[in-house]
Amino acid sequence: MKSFPGSDGQAVTAVNDVSFEVASSEVFALLGPNGAGKTTTLRMMLGLMQPTSGDAFIDGRSVASDPEAIKKLVGFVSTSVGVYQWLSPREMLSFVADLYDVPPAEATERIERLADLLGFRDYIDRRCGVLSTGQKQRVNLARALMHDPPVMLLDEPTQGLDIVGSQVVFDYIQHLRTEGRAVIICTHRLDEAERFADRFGLLHEGSLKLCGSLPQLQQQTGQSSLTDMFLRLLQHEVLA
Repeated sequence: MKSFPGSDGQAVTAVNDVSFEVASSEVFALLGPNGAGKTTTLRMMLGLMQPTSGDAFIDGRSVASDPEAIKKLVGFVSTSVGVYQWLSPREMLSFVADLYDVPPAEATERIERLADLLGFRDYIDRRCGVLSTGQKQRVNLARALMHDPPVMLLDEPTQGLDIVGSQVVFDYIQHLRTEGRAVIICTHRLDEAERFADRFGLLHEGSLKLCGSLPQLQQQTGQSSLTDMFLRLLQHEVLA
């Protein structure tokens, strides 16, 4: 749970009793409109924001009691995380690897592998400041894997990307799944989420209203798509 002081002196609850589990090789999409509490939930899971109450556990470790260990277990991707404008992708990724104490030889091998996987070999030594939005996002996707984390958190990873850039993200998510990582994605792009997620959590006004696979949610709500489910939710109609 996370509450903030309101302008009238009353506490405003941004996240309320949200609970879910994500297994290895599973992609879980945390869905909701702007202001639903998605990013606040991620920040608490990353140890960047102290919850008002409750805790999160990643690979058996408590976020509240061991936030530094959590940062080594999690890779984070967000369009709000920028690149270092005056460094090349190779230099930036080497710097990130050093921050996580990745041995130099291992870091070099990982950079080469990710450059081929994510398709930024052609500009790996070009200054990041001259790269396009899609090119920068490819470098950010690589950055999140430099310390080989078992868990990945992605916050609106396709925001601002065209269809080609979005497909790179979809392929990246599939790669994470095949490598056995647990993946949590926050997005309001429901049509995209249906393409890559195994299970879905529908957030509304800080509470997790529905949670399950698409067939499970279809059976519970009588709606065929996530968009229709949310429209019903936002209209305050009863969901089974």
